[in-house]
Amino acid sequence: MVRRIVVAVLCAALAACRSNSPAPHASTPLPAVFDRTTPEAQGVASGAILSFLDAADKIDAMNSVMIVRHGRVVAEGWWAPYDADSNHELYSLSKSFTSTAVGFAVAEGKLSLDDEILKIFPEDAPPEPSANLKAMRIRDLITMSAGHQDETSSAADKITPKSFLAHPVPHKPGTHFKYNTPATFMLSAAVQKRTGQPIVEYLKPRLFEPLGITKPVWNTNSQGICLGGYGLRVRTEDIARFGQFCLQRGMWNGKQLLPAAWIDVATSRQVSNGSNPKSDWEQGYGFQFWRCRHGAYRGDGAFGQYCVVMPEQDMVIAITSGLKDMQAVLNLIWDRLLPGIQPGALPAEAAGVAALRDRLSGLKVRTAEGAATSPASKPGKYVFPANDAKLESLEFAPNAVTIKVNGVENRVACGYQEWTRGKADYAAYANEPAAASGAWAGEDTYIVKQVLYETPFYLTATLRFSGDEVSCALETNVGFGGTKKPAITGKRE
Repeated sequence: MVRRIVVAVLCAALAACRSNSPAPHASTPLPAVFDRTTPEAQGVASGAILSFLDAADKIDAMNSVMIVRHGRVVAEGWWAPYDADSNHELYSLSKSFTSTAVGFAVAEGKLSLDDEILKIFPEDAPPEPSANLKAMRIRDLITMSAGHQDETSSAADKITPKSFLAHPVPHKPGTHFKYNTPATFMLSAAVQKRTGQPIVEYLKPRLFEPLGITKPVWNTNSQGICLGGYGLRVRTEDIARFGQFCLQRGMWNGKQLLPAAWIDVATSRQVSNGSNPKSDWEQGYGFQFWRCRHGAYRGDGAFGQYCVVMPEQDMVIAITSGLKDMQAVLNLIWDRLLPGIQPGALPAEAAGVAALRDRLSGLKVRTAEGAATSPASKPGKYVFPANDAKLESLEFAPNAVTIKVNGVENRVACGYQEWTRGKADYAAYANEPAAASGAWAGEDTYIVKQVLYETPFYLTATLRFSGDEVSCALETNVGFGGTKKPAITGKRE
């Protein structure tokens, strides 16, 4: 009942805002970056940020961080080979952008939270829809309470409106919280159905262009529908700009792009998802935003892609990473950064600012560890028998490895104690921008470490040479399944 009242109030507020909200437009591009300032000038202690970085380095999984206070960047850094100009895979942080697309469609009268899903997609309905499926509405999708007990596949080559609507709905929509990526896909499909544009295009004049987000990329399914629940790539600063847009309740550059009423409801608690006071995943869920401890909220994605908005501190923190424990970095925000934030400016700390700048400019993902050369090095080409990884051959040379996978060759140049850029050849990430380093961990063992720097993934290949044979074992730092592959043995050609 309370949620229905809140939604009714939202709908009334949006209706009132339509006549006053500016028409979607492409504004004059903003500068490429926010204004930069010292942390102390905005009430943030440089020492607190250094403490955060000290702890983050021990995790060895951070890709980037940007801290914004009062609309100004007080700290930013990328762990090389990650950089400021490259996009980064957001995974489920994409959901918060999809929610925002729904908000624009609702504000423009093209969609309603009370719209029944089957009435949007009648051509995709099963022959005999259940009562629960008939009752499913946009509001149920956007709050992750569609009524499913489990998820259907969200894979790009499988997900369609038809496959979603064919999935059983055992719970009454609106009564059962279940994190559900295909439900977000349906939000994307609904916006596209009602507006005639994929949400990446629909958002360009309404959100991306006004905010200065210049090169968003969003993967689609086989029908050209943006995946919605994942698949969006933008820069770290774009994440921060989106967070600032939310913090400013839909206002940007003096213009109300999206009604404040939508932002208020979207980022507030709409459904309960647990009661653990120490977990940032059990503080409630809004419209594709998670509530956090300390009065904050966030969008987040697999392996630690974060847009953390802290209204009480007037602060936004954007983070990309490759984490196994996603709570760990959020804990660092609360334990290391939060104590160093004060309401007003702090006394200037020239030494602290200098130390912080040096630290931020020198961030780097750890390269392969070991020696530059080995007396046992055996350059040459090795051929592998048929295997599940489709690894056909490996040609080893000083500072480079040429790998042939499924008929495609890729030369990986390996820097020593530095990153050399090239391309990856890893499964679904073939032809992905990457950087590599190499080192001898022992006389007969060479390590190749590749960072796919638009994603959270590090790929480590361990090559062990013995006589005329080489074994190749692959491991990723994180993954949706197993991260280690069995070693494959090849023979010198």
